Amino acid sequence: MEYYDCFAVSYAAARAKFLAASAGCGGDVRSFVHPDRTAPDGAPLAVDVARFGDRRAARQALIVSGTHGQEGFSGSAVQVGWMNSGGPARLPADLGVVLVHGLNPYGFAHLTRTTENNVDLNRNFVDRSAAPLPANPHYETLHEALLMRQWTADENARVDAALAAFTEQNGRDALFDTLARGQYAHPDGLMYGGHEREWSSRTLEAIVQETLGDAEKVAFIDWHTGIGDYGKPFFLCFNDAGSPLFARACDWWGKDNVVGVRPHGMERPNYTGLVFHGVQRFLGNREMCGAVIEFGTRGVNMRRVLRLDQWLRRQNGLDPDLRAALQADMMDAFCPFDGQWRAGTLASGLDLTDRAIAGLASW
Repeated sequence: MEYYDCFAVSYAAARAKFLAASAGCGGDVRSFVHPDRTAPDGAPLAVDVARFGDRRAARQALIVSGTHGQEGFSGSAVQVGWMNSGGPARLPADLGVVLVHGLNPYGFAHLTRTTENNVDLNRNFVDRSAAPLPANPHYETLHEALLMRQWTADENARVDAALAAFTEQNGRDALFDTLARGQYAHPDGLMYGGHEREWSSRTLEAIVQETLGDAEKVAFIDWHTGIGDYGKPFFLCFNDAGSPLFARACDWWGKDNVVGVRPHGMERPNYTGLVFHGVQRFLGNREMCGAVIEFGTRGVNMRRVLRLDQWLRRQNGLDPDLRAALQADMMDAFCPFDGQWRAGTLASGLDLTDRAIAGLASW
């Protein structure tokens, strides 16, 4: 199996590879079709779910791709590779696997990180019944400065200067937290978590209820790209540090990879509204162990790419050649075209998947 057998060039191609791989190894597939949005060519958008192994087992693995649209290409490749390399046939008895493909199909198809409402889906899973939406007061001071008027070197220098001034006053860790934790006040801003639940959020809850109703122990992986050394996995485990579930994640993937990790060398932000926390809530008092697993690309320089993503979304009538050129740069940042990066992350993703499943089997 070559890496290019698993990586796709478009959402439509990724979806076709996923469905073909699922059918080829006997998966039970259900597609949740978006009710009112389509791909750029008018084709349907869907979250596709494939199930393998014992559907009623108390131990289930839930593996998600495409929470952030452009990052779906890498996560999809790992899911396809796991199926095409015989993963379902290797499953132990009394264990099931649920693959959720393209959780944010709009972003996947339209080559943007966010949903159809410019919502960062991985900040949308806050518990809206428990408290007011989380505040991010520092972001309020930066929002206007972060909005790009044009995509030029001068405009990027202006924004970089504003970030440098903030860092001088508050520190690198505070800046990272401000930019990454999520904000709920500015629909045109970065990391906007939304004023209400997105269709994808409601759909994932339905998937959890439908596929994990009998589960007592759940292994969880949400595939992402961006943070970490180039081509290397970076683990963000959100089980409580020091808890038995956190210790289990360390056993699966290595203590040095999980304990005390510092994204981009900084303190981990106080992330809000993560898919991880949403699934925990949907499961109630049942145990879930897992992580967001990133594959590193451009490190802290992804900040500029996130600005580009948001700027492109606001441009109507942009020259098609310019849009294509900027989108190519953006896509290379989220899923590098480098064949070595793709081959390496695919191999690593398959190994990490197998380690989680083996750990789940002995839990």
